[in-house]
Amino acid sequence: MAAKQPGDEIVAQRPTLFADSVGRAILATKTAEHQKRLGIYLTPVGVADFIASMIEQKSGQLRILDPAAGSGTLLCAAIESLAERRHTADPLEIQIVAYEIDEELARGLRSVLDYAARFVSPRNLQIRIDVVQQDFLLAHSGALSTSAQLFKRVRSSPFDLVVANPPYFKLAKSDPRARAVEAVVHGQPNIYSLFMAVGASLLRDRGQMLFITPRSFASGPYFRLFRNRFFKLARPSRVHVFDSRREAFERDSVLQENIILSAIRDLDWWKGPESFHMSISTSRGIERLDSVQVQSIPLAQALDMSSRDRVLRVPSAQSAKDAVRVVESWPSSLHNSGLEISTGPVVPFRAIDVLDCEGDLSRTHMPLLWMQHVHAMRISWPGNMRKPQYIRKIAAQRSLPVPNRNYVLLRRFSSKEEPRRLVAAPWFRKNMVTSMLGIENHLNYIHRPGGELNEDEGWGLAALLNSSLLDAYFRASNGSTQVSATELRAMPMPAGEILLDIGRRVRVHGDSIEQIDRAVRDCLSARN
Repeated sequence: MAAKQPGDEIVAQRPTLFADSVGRAILATKTAEHQKRLGIYLTPVGVADFIASMIEQKSGQLRILDPAAGSGTLLCAAIESLAERRHTADPLEIQIVAYEIDEELARGLRSVLDYAARFVSPRNLQIRIDVVQQDFLLAHSGALSTSAQLFKRVRSSPFDLVVANPPYFKLAKSDPRARAVEAVVHGQPNIYSLFMAVGASLLRDRGQMLFITPRSFASGPYFRLFRNRFFKLARPSRVHVFDSRREAFERDSVLQENIILSAIRDLDWWKGPESFHMSISTSRGIERLDSVQVQSIPLAQALDMSSRDRVLRVPSAQSAKDAVRVVESWPSSLHNSGLEISTGPVVPFRAIDVLDCEGDLSRTHMPLLWMQHVHAMRISWPGNMRKPQYIRKIAAQRSLPVPNRNYVLLRRFSSKEEPRRLVAAPWFRKNMVTSMLGIENHLNYIHRPGGELNEDEGWGLAALLNSSLLDAYFRASNGSTQVSATELRAMPMPAGEILLDIGRRVRVHGDSIEQIDRAVRDCLSARN
């Protein structure tokens, strides 16, 4: 009698569901620290099925790579999807190469994929499986050894399809994988971007990659060099945005804003005469993914390959498309307006000896402004908080305070699920009798070097930053909680006269969001 094979007792169960149950059972035996250290977040079945639905129709022989396979949920969804689409009796041969570094997950992965192969064999699918228990990035160090080779295909048979839910955590600067890519990733790189880079390098020409990752690679200074190289090779064909940070990986308490990126390996695609389009869809979480609405926009509207930053914008609603169109038409910038944006110089843990919870503003202390003091269009200092809100005047010897002048203060981070990504308020020197003030490091401040913003300019700039228009524009390209000074420097601005008009309107008619939006809309229309 033949030996019983894993999965025989559940032959009616979908392989994707089997993979999910195997993965959850294995992770139940792991500590949270172990999962965090390896960046293990299993792909939910609904997300795996949705990603698999984006696979372009394949026939003949097919090589599929999953560089961080876990228990195989994503691979099983791909296998099932390919089986369901078959309308021919010709055999389809699929070779699967699956990497998994965790020993128990790799062992479960083998059982799951063997079961999936038996499950689809009646559909004339022949599946060959190679499970590799090894660090994927180190296994392909040839793609990481020098900056020039980062996106160069390594010497191995190329893959037709790469599907991945890669780990994500920051690599220490001393990590060999981080040192290998210093030329293309700033600071401490997040490991998921290296999976994207190597995955793209292993694709054949016109091969497809499907990655679910945080959205942070799409904008910001930390990934600028990565984008410059990655998008030379990978042409985005579709992006799905999960609007909620919480719900795509809710059971693992993941708070990143995630996207699914489908891209085609197409070297120097933007240099040719062909005009490409990119499809966009969105959902709050994993519910109703089978009925999302898909729209198409010219790829050039989402990704300007002539720009230095090569930000991938994903305007998932008509309001966002309109916002991108309007803002990109503005002729100016902070720099062209004679303004600069800087980060608050007070890093509390480095200045603890000069910070106090109480102080005498007339003799010994200055106010210390934190992110918590800044609300839309207003600053409330002191606030109801336990943190020190005073900084001693002797801190001026260490260049910690700034002159008390007119500024626009802007939070560097938004709260998880906060309704506005940009939160700004004007600060006027007349608010407080002090020659200097402290600005904590979680705040950015906009100022005029060698001069000072006038009050209408301060009101107008703060109102514009808080407007629904700029919120929609910023969200189209930024999916993280961080508001980068670099991004704000590069962001277009209307002519200075419009800012002054907005400021005067807001001062007279009020600064609620509704009144701000009306002032911005009316002042922009009046000048066009």
